[in-house]
Amino acid sequence: MKTVLEDRSVATRPVRAHRARRGWILDWRPEDTEFWADRGSRIAHRNLAFSILAEHVGLSVWSLWSVLVLFLGPEYHVDAPGRFLLTTAPILTGAALRLPYMFGVARFGGRAWTTFCATTLLVPTVLTAILLRPGVPYAVLLALAALAGAGGGTFASSMANINAFFPKRQKGRALGLNAGGGNVGVAAVQLVGLLIFTTTGAHRPRLILAVYIPLVVLAALGAYLGMDGLPIARTTRQATREVIRNLHTWILSALYVGTFGSFIGFSFAFGQVLQLRFAARFPSPADAMYLTFLGPLLGSLARPVGGVIADRFGGSRVTVAAFVTMTAAAVLVLVASWRTSLALFMVGFVALFVVSGIGNGSTFALIPEVGRAQAARAGDADQDGRARYLTSGIISAAGAAGAAGGALVTIAFRESFLLGGDGTLAYVAFIAYYLICLVLLWCCYGHPRAVHPGGPPASHRRQRGAGPRQPGPRPGCGRILHRVSGTGIDAHSEYTSSQSRYQNDRGPLSVRNTRFPT
Repeated sequence: MKTVLEDRSVATRPVRAHRARRGWILDWRPEDTEFWADRGSRIAHRNLAFSILAEHVGLSVWSLWSVLVLFLGPEYHVDAPGRFLLTTAPILTGAALRLPYMFGVARFGGRAWTTFCATTLLVPTVLTAILLRPGVPYAVLLALAALAGAGGGTFASSMANINAFFPKRQKGRALGLNAGGGNVGVAAVQLVGLLIFTTTGAHRPRLILAVYIPLVVLAALGAYLGMDGLPIARTTRQATREVIRNLHTWILSALYVGTFGSFIGFSFAFGQVLQLRFAARFPSPADAMYLTFLGPLLGSLARPVGGVIADRFGGSRVTVAAFVTMTAAAVLVLVASWRTSLALFMVGFVALFVVSGIGNGSTFALIPEVGRAQAARAGDADQDGRARYLTSGIISAAGAAGAAGGALVTIAFRESFLLGGDGTLAYVAFIAYYLICLVLLWCCYGHPRAVHPGGPPASHRRQRGAGPRQPGPRPGCGRILHRVSGTGIDAHSEYTSSQSRYQNDRGPLSVRNTRFPT
């Protein structure tokens, strides 16, 4: 299929060393070391700082109801299944918004779109501050929770915007800081809730809104005054359809559901699960706040670490190890739940948070290599442009799927407690899904005879002093997918057209600076 790109990048436009209009930069050459040292680095890092602030506040608002449900006492007349549903609503809304938010940056520019996204967060926060009180109808609570999902869409637009500002050699670090700083917002809102609970009690949940409404205004003003817009490439509908039809899009999305879906779902549900399973230790949901922030905080900090480890050892290997560890941790949580052991329960859940955070980074490390491999196989003249839009499209789809996976986690807990009175059914479902992801990942990207997006299999590595490598097609998932849908990574074309990407004596080439779209 021939792909049509509407390229608005500075690479194909006359470079003009001035702003076309307020908030837009047309002269942007991050790969030019002199330009970067002169003023590019300063501008990029200023945009990164305000982007982190906006994404941090956005994900805090997205996670707001994971804390507010713990304040809903008997006077609100909301039972445990109703609380799980209140935490599911914002996850679903945020997942639905991620794809359109991704294209908003290309259409309106990073400055304008980030300002708009931050401003819209005033809707759920102000309305919740006004309407949240005992006796409010459950339908109103559910609508307010759904509106908070607007914060979940900020991740996709923020990543797409910051990606355009940095050179290849610094993309991984910049995007890791951007994603990590945003994810910390999930733990930050829980810490704010804990502070309010310990100082004022469990009857003033609207004080959390009093903290975040000024922060939303600050994030919007910061984006408007401190950020810039860049003319970046946009894909047409035909290109978008090609990404959707790409079987690798769905494979990688399924893996990201297992990693990020677990992280965000556990972040939203952990406090309720802890209180329901250990009711004698935590008489009310609010009493569990002392422990709920720990897992999300550690998982957020582990995400950049996952990317760094994937740079060193390969995204497929690290993701395989992540799913093996997540399976073992889920088994530990299941056993701890059976034995009502709080210590084992906490160890298992903290391990799930940390390893899912590592898996988030390593799963994203696979995506750019898949995009480049498919671009090389297609043989287009502009392979870099094709790889760029494929990578951006897969990242957008995987991000939306991962957020939706978080909703599946909360729904699984809700149904498990309804049917069995505990979380056993949910833990069994998680273990089964992790094993499915492990098999899928191993067959497609991790097996020694499968096509490695991050480098050639061990059997194709050249030893010291050996002659030129003679690559050839190997059986594996890429061949199977190619025969099924024509979209798989073809082993022969992958290794013959991209040999220069592989080191002679170190195995797979590090992808430190190429994990994200260029």
